[in-house]
Amino acid sequence: MKKILIPTDFSQHAEYALKVAAQIARKNNGEIILLHMLELPSQAGDAVSSGHSIPEVMFFKNAAMSKLEELMDEEYLDGLKVSEVVQFEMAFDGIMEISKKNQVDLIVMGSHGASGFKEMFIGSNAEKVVRSSDVPVLIIKKEIPEFTINKFVFASDFSDEAKKPFEKAVEFANKFDAELHLLMVNTPNSFKSTIVAEEIMNEFAKGFTIKKHFTHIYNDANV
Repeated sequence: MKKILIPTDFSQHAEYALKVAAQIARKNNGEIILLHMLELPSQAGDAVSSGHSIPEVMFFKNAAMSKLEELMDEEYLDGLKVSEVVQFEMAFDGIMEISKKNQVDLIVMGSHGASGFKEMFIGSNAEKVVRSSDVPVLIIKKEIPEFTINKFVFASDFSDEAKKPFEKAVEFANKFDAELHLLMVNTPNSFKSTIVAEEIMNEFAKGFTIKKHFTHIYNDANV
């Protein structure tokens, strides 16, 4: 958790995410990278040909830098190492690029939590990042004055493919001294007896240093 990326559009929900990231950074002696994407109709390099003059592009960039500087002066960031990045690119593409370029350990994003048809047809940058990121993504939907994690659920089929993400889950849970709950959902198409399911989960957890963990088996029609 040494490098934490916070994409911001300067909304209230983005600041909720930044406040949580600040708390995580303090606990882990980490640093914060504040990222704002300028989604102009074209890339900055084509600004003139697309009808955006260079002065206009610089106006948007300078305005964004000014807002980032204001954020960096917030009291809750005092004493933390914070850097800022303004980039001309679509939000999702830019977040992925900056994440890889800076080898970040965690992405923290704010989200309004849209659901149902709106989420299905429109989608969101937060959802795209969660689905595509190679590093853990934490989504914050409201202000959390004291961010703590007491219980952490890892739902899986506990195959070998799940070991890599499980390693990250264990690291995260251990950092916060949280209980890690391993969950296997039994469905009619892939039913396992309690003994077999417990053996699979216990064998899966071997080789990982987990402070506190519990296993759960739940039967239902679907996961």
